[in-house]
Amino acid sequence: MSADDYVRRVLAKYAVNVSGAETAGNLLYPVLQHWAGQFLVRAEFSGSLSKGTAVTLSTDADIFISLSSATPDTLANIYNTLATAVASAGYPVKRQNVSLGTNVNGYKIDLVPGRRQSSNGNDHSLWKDRSKTWTKTNIRTHIGLVANSGRTEEIRALKIWRSLHGLEFPSIYLELAVIEALRNARVGNVASNLSLVLDYLRDSFVGARFVDPANTNNIISDDLNLTQKQAIAQQAALSRAKSTYDQVIW
Repeated sequence: MSADDYVRRVLAKYAVNVSGAETAGNLLYPVLQHWAGQFLVRAEFSGSLSKGTAVTLSTDADIFISLSSATPDTLANIYNTLATAVASAGYPVKRQNVSLGTNVNGYKIDLVPGRRQSSNGNDHSLWKDRSKTWTKTNIRTHIGLVANSGRTEEIRALKIWRSLHGLEFPSIYLELAVIEALRNARVGNVASNLSLVLDYLRDSFVGARFVDPANTNNIISDDLNLTQKQAIAQQAALSRAKSTYDQVIW
């Protein structure tokens, strides 16, 4: 078996059942509709499912909840009342950062509430619960960038690596790092490209600055502290020193 074949076999092992994840996510729609009422613009699958980067070790599906710019609540209250609504409907709730994690029929679902910044367009304001502040972003910009990058296999491989080694590494940050690491690499060489990504994480990642492609004021690389970045670099060095790919991801 070639190295590429091995990595793709691991990717298949952790492939998300898209139909099942969407069916589970759709069960939450009545809860979301009741919670948002007249201010609901749409609730749509986004994140890794739309980007083609989902793996079963992390979230199975993300649902982005777009609220009208006329929504009167504060962003903090939007986030908090959504958590209450989901819990009251009998689903577990895990407060994350801009999202709330839950589980439906064994599928891990992340809910991301955002308020439109104008009466049209896709720019939204999101609450960042960890820092108790807000940020602007555009989910569709993120989806387009990642889905069309030609690097979705390598992103999925690195998400598996992240989970197997217990690393804190937010997905959009991870995705941007992979795209940067493979800027001049050949598309399709998934195993050797994974090595290039590990090289980048080992050698260049800690000091690199990553900016939200949908908001230049949002510095993605600030979402991890120095210790967390160093942990990623150190694990990349350890993984890169392994002689076979089955010692890197499995």
